[in-house]
Amino acid sequence: MNRAAEISTVSPPSDRLRVLRYAIRTPLLLLHALIAAPLAVMVLNPLAARLRVGNTTLEKFMIRWWSGALVRIFGFRVRRFGEPLPGAVLYVANHISWLDIELMHSQRPISFVAKSEIARWPFVGWLAARAGTIFHRRGSTDSLNAVMGRVVERLRAGEPVGVFPEGGSGHGVTVGTFHARIFQTALDADVPVQPVALRYGRDGAQDPRVPFGVRESFFGNFLRILGGPSMDAEIHFLEPVPATPEARRRMAEESRARIVRLLGYGDA
Repeated sequence: MNRAAEISTVSPPSDRLRVLRYAIRTPLLLLHALIAAPLAVMVLNPLAARLRVGNTTLEKFMIRWWSGALVRIFGFRVRRFGEPLPGAVLYVANHISWLDIELMHSQRPISFVAKSEIARWPFVGWLAARAGTIFHRRGSTDSLNAVMGRVVERLRAGEPVGVFPEGGSGHGVTVGTFHARIFQTALDADVPVQPVALRYGRDGAQDPRVPFGVRESFFGNFLRILGGPSMDAEIHFLEPVPATPEARRRMAEESRARIVRLLGYGDA
């Protein structure tokens, strides 16, 4: 039996507090959604992109606030280590959950490259589109070429972009191969690459209940996490990887190796 199957078949111990968590978190989630919908309409627009709140724009401030609040409503304590690089950056992260985008948005609003299926998810897909997500049809070469072109445009315009080079979410027990082609965008735009390590759990260990189970739907995972126990949501901003012209594979391997070492998987 492979590791993914093991995770999907492990029966968690009886959780008598699940009903209580639903009773507390569901009203908070509904209230958050009711507040977020009109705010998104008002804030995610060109005018809000020019209004300032401290050292950022109103648009970016609200994206950070909404995303951080959403992660916390699901019972996570956000813990950040390191600092995100300023300016145009290609952030490359391991992929565990649909919450990854919201966790990273809670620290800095980023234009993400994400699978096109997310655009159809209730509310999350709509909000992702309004926040500038670049959707990619997996398995389509034409889509990938178009996506890479849009990523380079965003980077050259001074915007940060986030990608998950594994090409899909894993089970939190290892980090898959980083596909090297997307790293070409950083070389073309002449911007740094910053690896980001993500983890959900306690005491530095990934909790197997957060990633998608085998054949688990988005809605099923959403409900399971909503009623799950509280834990940490860690985001580690690591040292940038030096640009290596004509060697994007080396950049991909080094980015993955740094994330693997931080997470302690031992297969770097």
